[in-house]
Amino acid sequence: MTNFLIRLFVRDYKNTASARVRERYGQFAGIMGIVSNFLLFLIKIIAGTVFYSIAVTADAVNNLSDSGSSLVTLVGFKLSGKPADAEHPYGHARIEYISGLIVSFIIVFLGIQLIRSSVAKILKPIPAEFSWVLAAALILSIFIKFWQALFYSRIGGLIKSTTIKATAVDSRNDVLATAVVLAAATISHFSGFNLDGYMGVVVALFILASGIKLVMETSDPLLGTAPKKELVQIIYTKIHSYDGILGIHDLTVHSYGPGRHFASVHCEVSASEDIMVSHDLIDIIERDFMEELGIHLVIHLDPIDIDDERTNALRAEVTALVRGISPLLDIHDFRVVWGVTHSNLIFDIEVPFGFELEDSQLKEIVTTKIRALDSSYNAIITIDHDYVPREEAGDDF
Repeated sequence: MTNFLIRLFVRDYKNTASARVRERYGQFAGIMGIVSNFLLFLIKIIAGTVFYSIAVTADAVNNLSDSGSSLVTLVGFKLSGKPADAEHPYGHARIEYISGLIVSFIIVFLGIQLIRSSVAKILKPIPAEFSWVLAAALILSIFIKFWQALFYSRIGGLIKSTTIKATAVDSRNDVLATAVVLAAATISHFSGFNLDGYMGVVVALFILASGIKLVMETSDPLLGTAPKKELVQIIYTKIHSYDGILGIHDLTVHSYGPGRHFASVHCEVSASEDIMVSHDLIDIIERDFMEELGIHLVIHLDPIDIDDERTNALRAEVTALVRGISPLLDIHDFRVVWGVTHSNLIFDIEVPFGFELEDSQLKEIVTTKIRALDSSYNAIITIDHDYVPREEAGDDF
């Protein structure tokens, strides 16, 4: 059914790489969520009011919040599709994250309010009336929410939207919450023990926990997160595919919304190559990344001497020495200024965040080990912190 609706309402639905098509998917998901969740709210609020069930009313309010969430998602996708302007040169795609954060706070607020209402019902209980009409309303809700979970999961996977994927999880959780309410109503009817207020608390806590989790998930992209391993691997593999690239390091990737990436990287090339040839190679790589992957890539050129056997041998020694301290470490931009009384070994050490040694301690250890190789060696070290996982970066020359 989801595929049929996509083909019916999403124009050019196969072209999911297009920002415009992605916007259409998001708006379609938002509209479907508004309609279906508001319908569930009306069914449950009527049933909960008529049969005096605070648990069903709480579940109805949860559906109303879901409808509001879908409205925010709809507006968010619409605004995030706006083109870049003078005030926002990187575009407006992060509005999608902001809309998700707003939805999360709404859910948290509703969860708190429903806990208060449910506790009041426990302290001053009003017997809830059981009806097969009430049961039918809850069963219908379970089926619709289950379909929503599948629907959102499909849409979120197609356009790689964390916001819609989170909505899919929320819908799946609602299936469980409504099932709990149905079970409580049934048990209360046949046992005579009023579980209504208690189940209202359970549902409210469920809503609150879901809201807090969504706050954390939607705030992460706004703070800035590490790029996904798959994207890092694509970037490194593609750059390594060009003849003339000897090593890659210092990759940084900034996301300004789904599908909008700006990146910079250092690429090592032979110092003996004509500078115009190397510059042309860099231009080609940057242009290819923009045209083929939609990534705005800026490359810093690092010429290295690969023709001096003495330098190459020393580079291998220092690399082994550094990796002997920890396999998480690596070096790049290695060069030697050979002298009569001493020689300067100039290089950077790549260090992952959270490494066990302080930068000053690591420098001291490496300097001591290099001195042990030859007392005339003077190490000039720059500590470089990785912005991508070390295992994804590949080896430099």
